[in-house]
Amino acid sequence: MSQGQATKRALYIGGIATEVNEQTLRAAFLPYGPIRQIDIPMDFQEGKNKGFAFLEFEDADDAKEAIYNMDGAELFGKALTVNVAREERTQLGDSKAVWSNEEWFKEHAGAGEAEDKSQEKPVAA
Repeated sequence: MSQGQATKRALYIGGIATEVNEQTLRAAFLPYGPIRQIDIPMDFQEGKNKGFAFLEFEDADDAKEAIYNMDGAELFGKALTVNVAREERTQLGDSKAVWSNEEWFKEHAGAGEAEDKSQEKPVAA
């Protein structure tokens, strides 16, 4: 199975109420097909979910059906946003750290100031 097929089965579900847990989401989405996995990111300091979840179906057609029926539907009084989850991948070598530029590093880390002072020759009095 290709990576593209897996992403078409994975859904982003936004706007979930704080009362929503894995069992609630499973019950709401199970009518559309077998669910492979549910992930609800938690705010551990607050002790509640972050307001969104990811749900993966066994089959991409079931995911499409869930989007069609559940996007805009209410759960615990809040309208859900349901769409295909985007795959966020950072490719190595595509981006450089801002400090990879030596001039930026000197300017922001104060290295330029220290270097300038160390290069000054003492003035004889």
